[in-house]
Amino acid sequence: VQLQASGGGLVQAGGSLRLSCAASARTFSSYTLAWFRQAPGKEREFVAAIRWSGGSTYYLDSLKGRFTISKGNAENTVYLQMNSLKPEDTAVYYCAADPYSNGRYSYTGAYSYWGRGTQVTVSS
Repeated sequence: VQLQASGGGLVQAGGSLRLSCAASARTFSSYTLAWFRQAPGKEREFVAAIRWSGGSTYYLDSLKGRFTISKGNAENTVYLQMNSLKPEDTAVYYCAADPYSNGRYSYTGAYSYWGRGTQVTVSS
């Protein structure tokens, strides 16, 4: 499975960005796809996840209401809409895939596949 993240960039505080993660696989029906982020000097942090079958979503509590994860209907793409961005959202954002949806959606070790990351920088 290959994951290609895009959509990062430089934005002012209060602005919005939409990240995309294009995924290649024969079928995603059993997958959970997720976004993580890693700021300089910090550990990789869970952001949001979505189960491909059924569409259940999960979020880091502190991001609920600002970030929205969704999946494309026709294509194997997952989106992360980020609104009201803050400087502390600055990080490299990674998409990840768990082929088995084992339920540990916020745990980096649950994900077998990772994209290369896209940089998000929020200026104050």
